[in-house]
Amino acid sequence: MVEFFIRRPIFATVCALLIVLAGAVSLPGIPISLYPQLAPPQVVVSCNYIGANSQDVESAVTIILEQAINGVEGMRYMSSSSSNDGSSTITITFQTGYNLDIAAVDVQNRVATAQGRLPATVNSTGISITKANSNFVLMAGFISPDHSLSPDFIQNYLDVYVADALKRVPGVGNVMSFGGANYAMRIWLDPTKLAARGLTPLDVTNALAEQNVEVPAGQLGVPPSDPKQSYQMAVRVAGRLSDPSQFENIVVKSNAANAPGGATTGNGSGVVLLKDVGRAELGAESYGSRLKYSGGDAVGLGVQQLSNATIVHDSIVEVEKTLAEAIVIVIIVIFLFLQDWRATIIPAITIPVSLIGTFAFIRLFDFSINSLTLFGITLATGLVVDDAIVVIENVQRHLEGQTVAGTDECVHDPHKATIVAMAEVTSAVIATSLVLISVFVPVSLFPGTTGILYKQFSL
Repeated sequence: MVEFFIRRPIFATVCALLIVLAGAVSLPGIPISLYPQLAPPQVVVSCNYIGANSQDVESAVTIILEQAINGVEGMRYMSSSSSNDGSSTITITFQTGYNLDIAAVDVQNRVATAQGRLPATVNSTGISITKANSNFVLMAGFISPDHSLSPDFIQNYLDVYVADALKRVPGVGNVMSFGGANYAMRIWLDPTKLAARGLTPLDVTNALAEQNVEVPAGQLGVPPSDPKQSYQMAVRVAGRLSDPSQFENIVVKSNAANAPGGATTGNGSGVVLLKDVGRAELGAESYGSRLKYSGGDAVGLGVQQLSNATIVHDSIVEVEKTLAEAIVIVIIVIFLFLQDWRATIIPAITIPVSLIGTFAFIRLFDFSINSLTLFGITLATGLVVDDAIVVIENVQRHLEGQTVAGTDECVHDPHKATIVAMAEVTSAVIATSLVLISVFVPVSLFPGTTGILYKQFSL
């Protein structure tokens, strides 16, 4: 087989080019990460049942979603929590190495089948399905030094001017805030006044849903219309309410004089307004958390990275620099020992063929370009060059007039010298490769985290 390639250099060159081409084509499609995927992938399903306690959330939301999600393909186990603030969170953990994108889609499809059995409030506020990523690359705190700005104002400022800009930075996966809250219209009800007028919080909620709406009023002068009509105009009417005073004038109930017990309204009319039973104010969406920094209220901002984020890129760049330095050093060492540029160029050519061709197998094995695979390639560079040096040195020995072992014949033709030299060292090169295989392949078979960590390196 060795002689076959030596006597057909064009065929051997074409084979080398095909190896390089296969690696070059595979390279763009290989994912990039800092390390192989060690932690099992997780998908988080979260929703909010406004006004419900933990027991109601558990029975009306969490259990229904768990029953629908349970058994999704690739799932290892599932955990959930239901809180008194109405929130429900379900974390689904999948088998290590399972495709997280496919897992999220599968969970979303399971959740969709259960939405019809969930309370209308949960569906209206939405169900969030996210790929869990708890790795923060930046945590920052924001505060008003003179304490003149509230955390809600700082939160709103960060949402408008900072968070969106950070999300557009390459490598940023998500931006989360802590300690503040978004602005919201808060409705505070007086239970005594509600009871005196025969009302419940549900009546107020229904009134808000009916009167705080966008109303499409249509257009005037749309064909077919009077031929004398020269203009076509869109009708704009007052839509959703935006001022606390507007909310306080919402009609909660009319004809209150006929209410049980003969209750009458505070304004002396037959209409109950929201301000008769409570008040409205522009406040925070939630008061569930507060963050303190330097003695004052503050807002925290956390930045989560993508798997190909900046810190990953920088780490891989360092490994690539090490690889390039190793190649240069190897070439210099070869020249120093062989004292022949021709003998130096030959193994220098074999290095890119081996390295680039390796990426075809990385793609075939569904590995990623990470610190360990690049480290393995760096180590393999030296091993490939070792074999090349052994072959070249033996060929050089014959070309310089040394006799063939067991004969008095000297070989001066490069082709014949190479054939003779390879006949002498082929078995040794193969034996060396087998020894390396016997060392590295068992490492790839280690169970647990160790096996996952070193599998890509060893193979």
